[in-house]
Amino acid sequence: MSELAALSAAIAKPAHVAEHLVYDFDSFHDPAYLENPHARILDMIAHAPPVFWTPRNGGHWMIISHEAVFKASRDFDSFSSEFVPQAQIKAMEAAMPPGSPHIPQPLPINIDPPAHTKFRAPLQGAFSPKAMMALKDDIRALAAELIERIKPRGGCDFMTEVAGPLPVQVFLKMFGLPLERQAQYRALVKQHLSNPEPDPRESLKRLMNVAAIMHDTLIDRRDNPRDDIISLLWKTEIDGKPTTLGDMENYCVLLFIAGLDTVMNGIGHGVRHLANTPALQATLSANPKLIAEASEELLRRYTFTVPPRIVARDMAFEGAEMRKGERAFLFLPAADLDPREFADPEIFDLSRENRAHIAFGTGPHRCLGSHLARIELQVLYEELLARLPEFRLDPARPIRYHGGHVMGPDTLHLLWNV
Repeated sequence: MSELAALSAAIAKPAHVAEHLVYDFDSFHDPAYLENPHARILDMIAHAPPVFWTPRNGGHWMIISHEAVFKASRDFDSFSSEFVPQAQIKAMEAAMPPGSPHIPQPLPINIDPPAHTKFRAPLQGAFSPKAMMALKDDIRALAAELIERIKPRGGCDFMTEVAGPLPVQVFLKMFGLPLERQAQYRALVKQHLSNPEPDPRESLKRLMNVAAIMHDTLIDRRDNPRDDIISLLWKTEIDGKPTTLGDMENYCVLLFIAGLDTVMNGIGHGVRHLANTPALQATLSANPKLIAEASEELLRRYTFTVPPRIVARDMAFEGAEMRKGERAFLFLPAADLDPREFADPEIFDLSRENRAHIAFGTGPHRCLGSHLARIELQVLYEELLARLPEFRLDPARPIRYHGGHVMGPDTLHLLWNV
């Protein structure tokens, strides 16, 4: 009974949803999912339809097969990212008293092409492979520092000590934000991402809080440019026009949310696998050049993001009758474990020929920070395997996971011999 009580309330099935497409799954609270997410996903793939409707969290569609996720990710006319239409945002702004603060939006992630394209273009250069490679030495130095700090102890909660601080501090340095406020920043992001049924008004309030936190830094970088992303973005143009403070707030709430949460979950999944497979640790320690390939296979095996979409029109999709305004989750972790796309998908195979995962998504909303994420993951694995002796999971302290749109470990207790 206690497990059932943890689930969100189930709602009645809408009349247009076929009975055979209903599958009960709560991506925020499912007990088996929170105990071992990817094992639960493999079971789901075996027993659930490729596209199904779940009655949990207000009722929504789950798109889980690789083929269906790939199609939906690219079909922005049918699966929109505009949960709050731009016309509604403009109406809200027009109704606000003069002098009211700007309503920030995480652009371009919550708009569709063609508007998406003009807002994404300035970010492409800032997060290009060349720009991200320039950060590699700093990332390596930070990874080494964090690992050397825990090395003499013989154990730690890796999420708290390394997996969290590494990408968060890299992000804060890129943006020139104070490191001492990282706990406050993380709490804001966690609150924003943990709501199964987001109220658009409450979401906007949280985004305004993020913008308020960054306001002084934005103004300072406009007037006193430095060598950071904010200063660089002030120099760009959007659709041929100079960047405004409103534009900068939009960009920064997006990058703030994405930069402070996502990569740490990927690190947690990867390090857990390494801790469970000492033979792989030995192989990669002896052959560090294989770490890049191992990192890609870990991303495929343990994909962890679940982007939401809004159904933009009444339609039939992969045998499911969908209605305008319904929510649909692109379940990337299941897509990358689909046996129709990957042979023996549950097996981590360092020599796998097809490693073309979609852990970073596909289509116009493919993750802008994928180049940075890859560098952070590979460097972290390199430094971890070079600096620590063989490490293992602490059997007395099981891993705790969280669900939601970015799924990963809350705790990851490791042990090693000193």
